[in-house]
Amino acid sequence: MKKTSLLHSEISYCISKLGHKDRLLIGDAGLPVPDGVKRIDLAVSEGIPSFMSVLGAVLSEQKVEKVILAEEIKTASRELHNEILSLLRQSESRLEVEYMPHEEFKKNTETCKCAIRTGEFTSFANIILISGVVF
Repeated sequence: MKKTSLLHSEISYCISKLGHKDRLLIGDAGLPVPDGVKRIDLAVSEGIPSFMSVLGAVLSEQKVEKVILAEEIKTASRELHNEILSLLRQSESRLEVEYMPHEEFKKNTETCKCAIRTGEFTSFANIILISGVVF
């Protein structure tokens, strides 16, 4: 049995296939997933599973060097934004955070290898994780 907190086999498989600079998306219940991007749909109902619980599990397994967030999260979902930054600081010591307008963010989702849809209903609860290397 796996040792990390991430037990979902499809997500674990997706992470295992990522190379340096590859992208993984974790999104809220409403974020559109572009055609051609592998979709892992975890959404059961409002808030289940939460964005933060999925992000925490993914960060337990994926080496991340940079994240991308929508600029709008800073004001529209300030509390969630602070939670994300706190979790990122705990998981990676040197991690770059980039912000861009939501429409540009959605365009960037087209380059992701995999998209995980959560049951999150908080506005702009979306993140692109850019893989680092472990050496």
